[in-house]
Amino acid sequence: MSERQAKGEWGLINRLLTGIALGIAVGLLANESVMAVIGSIKYIIGQFIFYTIPLVIIAFIAPAITKLRHNASKMLGAGLSISYLSAIGAASMAYMVGLLVIPHMSVPISLESLRQLPEAAFQMNIPPIMSVMTALVTAIVLGVTALATRATAIEKALFEFENMMMMVVKKMVIPVLPLFIATTFAGLAYQGTLTQQLPVFLKVVLLALLGHAIWLVVLYGTAGVISGKNPYEVIRHYGPAYLTAVGTMSSAATLPVALSCARQSKVLSQETVDFMVPMGSTIHLCGSVITEIFFCMVISMMLYGSLPLFGTMVVFIMLFGIFAVGAPGVPGGTVMASMGIVVGVLGFDPAGVALLLAVFALQDSFGTACNVTGDGAITLMLEGLFNKNGELSAATAAKV
Repeated sequence: MSERQAKGEWGLINRLLTGIALGIAVGLLANESVMAVIGSIKYIIGQFIFYTIPLVIIAFIAPAITKLRHNASKMLGAGLSISYLSAIGAASMAYMVGLLVIPHMSVPISLESLRQLPEAAFQMNIPPIMSVMTALVTAIVLGVTALATRATAIEKALFEFENMMMMVVKKMVIPVLPLFIATTFAGLAYQGTLTQQLPVFLKVVLLALLGHAIWLVVLYGTAGVISGKNPYEVIRHYGPAYLTAVGTMSSAATLPVALSCARQSKVLSQETVDFMVPMGSTIHLCGSVITEIFFCMVISMMLYGSLPLFGTMVVFIMLFGIFAVGAPGVPGGTVMASMGIVVGVLGFDPAGVALLLAVFALQDSFGTACNVTGDGAITLMLEGLFNKNGELSAATAAKV
């Protein structure tokens, strides 16, 4: 990494940390009127960020597929398979750890209500042109069909669209992220989430964080073995992406920063990064899976007097992996996507569902950060499987 890149990376980290600190301070001191203004700022910036996400997904994945040529379908299948295996592997690990730890924990239930956030004083709706999952499927269809029909004009247009959206990411999205994060933490502090509910489930949150760390070690260790390259050269660039995910609570909203971080790694090619990082933000949610498993087990013990049966959890985990791959990369996307099996398989009643939604929100940012950071490991795996000797980069260079 060049000196200029290093300064930019640490500069973004400092801005993100400053945004978090200022947001908490403002949220603790602000009155309802001030929070209404802050809510307006968050709403407008959030609308713009989420408007750009489907465009970014199409702009990076579609041309990446055309660059991959004969490896496109193989990489797509490998990316989906690894993401699913990561989800069920993470869930299985969390379940086994939960069996050993949760029965010996004493986690009280807090019924203290949170302070109500005032409605934003001003709202400007900027709806995305399509959903994140629709964008992912559209990108795949465009890339695969352009490749199959040798539509050179479309390929050129996709490359130009990629350059346009990269400018949007660098010049518009990343500069406003610290402010968006500051408004998010201001809301959490104003509500009382940071001072009331977090201590109640602190043990479970810490257990989830430990699970995240262990699973990232597993993913990056596996990626190092498959690629034959040092995984530290990937993960060391992910600091800004991790902090952005903590602040936005959204894999999709973190995508621009994640792309920027992954592109700085010397062991990842641009072709693999542009393909897997945007796709990973939509289909790879290992951190959220780990946390939801822990909380489901704890809530089951709290409200229903026992942990779910082994057979029930096996069915839940296998289905959960599928729902995790299909869940939207937005705040609370994983838990919302899994509500059907939480009720249908685990048997949660409305009280259990409400408690799960509430406590999941307490750590959603950290689960998202694990999701995003784990995408770098899967990208490195694909690098080892399909570009170990620089085949993709050579093909792209020859084409240019």
